[in-house]
Amino acid sequence: MEYILGIIILVITLIIWGYFLKKKHFKEIDQLEAWKMEIMNRPILDELSKVKQLNMTGETEEMFERWRNEWDAIITVYMPDVEELLFDADDYVDKYRLGKSKEVQQMISTKLTNIETAIEKILRELNELVGSEEKNRIEIEEIKEGYRTIKKNLLVHRHTFAKAADPLESTLDEIVVVLKQYEEATENGNYLNARELVLSIKNQLVTIQTKMEIIPQLLLDGHSSLPTSLLELKDGFTEMREQGYSLEHIEFETEILRLETELEHYNNQLDLAETETAEKGINEIYDSVNLLYDLLEKEVLSKQYLIKNEDLLKDNLEAFAYENDKLKAETVVVRHSYHVTESELSAQKKLEKQIDKLVKRFQLLSLEIADNTMISSVLSEEMQGIEAILNELKVEHEAFAEKLHALRKDELQARGVLQDLRKKMGDTSRTISQSNIPGLPEKYRNLLAEAKESIEDVQSKLEEKPLDMGSVHIFLEKAIASVTSLYENTEVLIEEMLFAEKVIQYGNRYRSRYPAVAEALRTAEHYFMEYEYERALEVAASAIEKVEPGYLDKIEADMEEVLS
Repeated sequence: MEYILGIIILVITLIIWGYFLKKKHFKEIDQLEAWKMEIMNRPILDELSKVKQLNMTGETEEMFERWRNEWDAIITVYMPDVEELLFDADDYVDKYRLGKSKEVQQMISTKLTNIETAIEKILRELNELVGSEEKNRIEIEEIKEGYRTIKKNLLVHRHTFAKAADPLESTLDEIVVVLKQYEEATENGNYLNARELVLSIKNQLVTIQTKMEIIPQLLLDGHSSLPTSLLELKDGFTEMREQGYSLEHIEFETEILRLETELEHYNNQLDLAETETAEKGINEIYDSVNLLYDLLEKEVLSKQYLIKNEDLLKDNLEAFAYENDKLKAETVVVRHSYHVTESELSAQKKLEKQIDKLVKRFQLLSLEIADNTMISSVLSEEMQGIEAILNELKVEHEAFAEKLHALRKDELQARGVLQDLRKKMGDTSRTISQSNIPGLPEKYRNLLAEAKESIEDVQSKLEEKPLDMGSVHIFLEKAIASVTSLYENTEVLIEEMLFAEKVIQYGNRYRSRYPAVAEALRTAEHYFMEYEYERALEVAASAIEKVEPGYLDKIEADMEEVLS
């Protein structure tokens, strides 16, 4: 029973599955049917009827017949094939031959796509043909008006175009011929060919108009401005050469001959109305002319620069050589009193050699200037190079002079600092004397001796000849540290002495009542008499603190009032 029930369920499932599959395929076939009907309902014949408004001859007639035949083939051949395939697809679905139906549907889709492509091609060519006729009809009037305007300007202003007027007129005559070809093509229904002729005429008119706009200026440049400039250049060159300028490096005659030959060629091109070639060539000649002007001007300016700066540079070199001799003599003097490093002496000798070399270089330059055979621009660059090196040497000279002056300045500063240290030592001695201190502990006496010795070392170094300021600075730094340490320890020492004395005096009130305090005070007094004030203060303060905690704060307050 269960087996039969399972079979029934399977059969029902297959029926339902088959129903939905068939429904899916029928829907796809319906879509292809709708696509076919949409194609057949397109108003292709209405579009083709637009062509009948044109001259139905020649190219137009041929294209119309081809389009109509293609459309007839679509309606009478291709569409029936599609219709038959649609029936086959339906039949295959009914018979559950779904794979075969899918294959037929793909064939239908391919055929309909090809039909769509063919229709689009017909419409595109048709629109191009009709559009060409419409554009031709509009633009030809503009072309004729443009032609008449250009023709009129050429006749009225013919003299401004000189010989170029003839080739321009010939081009206009050629346009007349093309216009006749256009009219024939239009009458014969060859609208696409007529369109090509219209575009050709438009381009020719634009070209002629452009040429007519630039030819007058090009004629002025080629027949007047440039010849005048070349003549001025030749006159200027001749005059400069007579004045003694060396101009062989410019190769002026060769360049002028080349420019004159090229100008003649481009003027001939201009007579033929070949403006593109002529314009480019004339602009290049202008660039070459400007370059020649610049080269000649450079020589003139260089000559002026040499005349203006030769004596000035000579004076500067002599003055600098004199200053360097003074620096050399000063170096000899300074070496007796100060230590000058080998690198510094080497730099000074190198500077002296460079100055000698630069003076000789200038002397050679002066001879070349006087000889007047060298190129002025080259001599000018050489002079500028000498000036640049001179300025660099001046910087080095100034730096070395500053080092010599710095040695003397450092000595004076060191002596000033040493004097301040001696004064500080004197202030320390007076402070000790005024404090009525019983004596000085050994540690302090060592500091005092060290400070005195360091000051004597600095003084000794300052007396050495030659003076080595590097060593002076080392000993001076040591002296500053020693004296500063002594000064600071002096204040501490006096404070400890006074504090210890106060504490011992304060502790005497407990001497009779506390034997331990009495013993500690005797020890503190012993240290005090041995000038060990720090130890005396520690012993006395520790003992009293045990019998009267906090008493040190009171004594410290009293001490601050006394010291302030």
